[in-house]
Amino acid sequence: MNSKEIRTQFLNFFKEKNHKIVPSAPMVIKDDPTLMFTNAGMNQFKEFFLGNSTAKHSRIVDTQKCLRVSGKHNDLEEVGKDTYHHTMFEMLGNWSFGDYFKKEAIEWAWELLTEVLKIDKNRLYVSVFEGSNDDDALAMDHEAFDFWKAIVPEDRIILGNKKDNFWEMGDQGPCGPCSEIHVDIRPEEEMAKVSGASLVNQDHPLVVEIWNLVFMQYNRKASGQLEPLPSKHVDTGMGFERLCMVLQGVRSNYDTDIFTPIIREIETITSSKYCNQEKTDVAIRVIADHIRAVSFSIADGQLPSNTGAGYVIRRILRRAIRYGFTFLNTKQPFMYRLVKVLAETMGNAFPELKEQRQLIENVIKEEEHSFLKTLEQGLVLLDTIIQKNKGNEVDGRKAFELYDTYGFPIDLTSLILSEKGLSLDEEGFNLAMQEQKDRSKSASEVSKEDWVVLSDDAEQEFVGYDVLEADVRLVKYRKVTSKKDGELYQLVFNLTPFYAEGGGQVGDKGYLEVQNGDVVYILDTKKENNEIVHFAKNLPKHLNGALKAVVDKKQRGRTEANHTATHLLHQALREILGNHVEQKGSAVHSKYLRFDFSHFAKLTTDEIRAVENFVNARIDGQLPLQEKRNAPMEEALAEGAMALFGEKYGDTVRTVRFGQSLELCGGTHVKNTADIWHFKIRSEGAVAAGIRRIEAITSDAVKEFYFENDRTLYEIKDLLNNAQDPVKAVQTLQEENAKLKKEVDQLLRDKAKNLKGDLQKELQEINGIRFLAKKVDLDVSGIKDLSFEMGSNVDNLFLLFATEQNGKALLSCYISKNLVAEKNLNAGNIVRELGKYIQGGGGGQPFFATAGGKNPSGIDEALKRAKDFL
Repeated sequence: MNSKEIRTQFLNFFKEKNHKIVPSAPMVIKDDPTLMFTNAGMNQFKEFFLGNSTAKHSRIVDTQKCLRVSGKHNDLEEVGKDTYHHTMFEMLGNWSFGDYFKKEAIEWAWELLTEVLKIDKNRLYVSVFEGSNDDDALAMDHEAFDFWKAIVPEDRIILGNKKDNFWEMGDQGPCGPCSEIHVDIRPEEEMAKVSGASLVNQDHPLVVEIWNLVFMQYNRKASGQLEPLPSKHVDTGMGFERLCMVLQGVRSNYDTDIFTPIIREIETITSSKYCNQEKTDVAIRVIADHIRAVSFSIADGQLPSNTGAGYVIRRILRRAIRYGFTFLNTKQPFMYRLVKVLAETMGNAFPELKEQRQLIENVIKEEEHSFLKTLEQGLVLLDTIIQKNKGNEVDGRKAFELYDTYGFPIDLTSLILSEKGLSLDEEGFNLAMQEQKDRSKSASEVSKEDWVVLSDDAEQEFVGYDVLEADVRLVKYRKVTSKKDGELYQLVFNLTPFYAEGGGQVGDKGYLEVQNGDVVYILDTKKENNEIVHFAKNLPKHLNGALKAVVDKKQRGRTEANHTATHLLHQALREILGNHVEQKGSAVHSKYLRFDFSHFAKLTTDEIRAVENFVNARIDGQLPLQEKRNAPMEEALAEGAMALFGEKYGDTVRTVRFGQSLELCGGTHVKNTADIWHFKIRSEGAVAAGIRRIEAITSDAVKEFYFENDRTLYEIKDLLNNAQDPVKAVQTLQEENAKLKKEVDQLLRDKAKNLKGDLQKELQEINGIRFLAKKVDLDVSGIKDLSFEMGSNVDNLFLLFATEQNGKALLSCYISKNLVAEKNLNAGNIVRELGKYIQGGGGGQPFFATAGGKNPSGIDEALKRAKDFL
């Protein structure tokens, strides 16, 4: 049975049991501050477990793409080293929201595995929660045990501890006992020798968990106390890759048809062989796994970057590149060539891979080029560390600096050192790493108290599309403390006019009016688990009293103008550049907008002007807002509404139309495009391969922009003695300046030539080296010319020149190339050391380097110390 058939059988089995098949949510999470990535099938259903929303379907089945590389669920360092851990994986799951519970979940799981998929019952073991001695509220799950006992022999039921058999969403929130199903795929002769029961949860590669049945029945409070949930739920997750391994009769996930096409392509591209030697096999597994994680992330709209989720994706990609570089001898980009076979293998189940293939390939190829350059630079820096090292062990903190500052992998450092007969101070490296982690953790640590519930309103209503003021009632609140923001309160109302951050648009600010005249300022608004949460520095004194919520009208208006402009900008780009343009991200603030889009060339001046004119024509056209708030998804798409990759949409959506611009959007907008006033692009540039970024302004910001430009023009005219044509006057000045610069350059060259003869007479001979350290009255370019002129006439030369310009000091060191090789002298190292005397630093090539500093008074000491290097 191939993987496509297995996936289909699972979904259809539960469809026949009245489950609704729903699509996978995006792997990259955008509007949940608690998570970067979907790391479990339940993530998209959190709001139902928390009771913040009611599920439209009480029974659901799906296959969810997941990523586990950060936080509590972090499998990254295991990936490749074994045959069953992955970064990106599929989680097959069936769900019950207040419907069936343990009995049906257990019986159906057994029916599917043994009767439909025909897995040998004698190879299966199940586990149930044994209870916890350190938590009196957690008793053994006798209910699950009894249901299993009716199906399987007791010797195949294993009692599991809290770590293995009690599932929790986090430190707080819904939780409950779980039953795991494990499969033993060892050869029969091994099974006869050692019972599979003793190998369950012992990290044996052939005795693995394939399905986890979680029974959500408790809520964990901040105090640690457990309370029963009002409704009980079922949340199951089965590893698709492991299930395929079992059903296809292989001993590794990487031997299934999910991975074999990718592995064959890696073998072809790199001229390597899988199942040949351990190091090569690990590298191939790492690459085969990581190309999936990176490709799916980019398809969901997350590009590699230096922060947040983008940093995680870049780290995964660089880990794969490094394994290829180290063990498969890949010195040129190659991973982007694997995207084609991945799209062919998984594109039917996940069409975004086919639709976004060109973009994924371009982004990965660009990242490969960049990191290979980093590796080359790191090798040079590591060589410098090795040359300066004394003894057989390299300082771990220096290795950490190479890793932290330049992104050079520590295991590659360790490998190179061992090849040169050196060892790494691992304790020093780990200490430096831990110190950094502690600093990072301390800066981001957040503690949350339990919600104080004042009212049991089932669902919150957002009224901010229509009004900016509303009488509200506080439903619940809690205190949140972080090092970054200090103490804040999170407030939830029965209804609210405040828009919560989402879809690129910032959250509203404003205030609450209390009956006694007090004012509570709302600093931000975010959505968490489908609730609109308001952040304030203090609480209303009369918690149960009447409150009026008031949105900052001016900020909302400016934000709406910018958000509406992004829709018109998207339309303009597709009209002018082509239909290949797709939105890849946006940020809508009150002061400006940022819009990322797919395009493979820099916009010309004419194209930028055409885009501006297109948008401003729609503004002048005074197009009214036309919206549908509960349009069926299929109907909206049939009308031509633009849906964005990586966004999660429900069965019903909100459509926003201005003229011919029609998009699915939950943000707030102006009532008429005339309210935007004017649109102006401030900048356009690349953010990644095939991704461009436009930053623009509207409304009051445009007025301020033109006012500043007008003032600048008057100042320029004043400096040009009120010239009638300031452009022509500036051109004349530029021409005169260029002419004078040529004359000055020639004079400096002549001065250097005259100086050369005098300086050659001052050369000293020290240990066979012609040496001179002197302060000269030349600029940087003049010193370089002088150094190379002297070097062409004098052998075995060591020069250190210093000069002072604009209150700063500059050192330049020149060393004949034969001395670099024979005497192990390095100009870059020398200026870095001498730069300390002028309170600066620098570097360069071994035969010529410069250093700058802010302390000219240290020049004499630096010149004096130059002799020490001889």
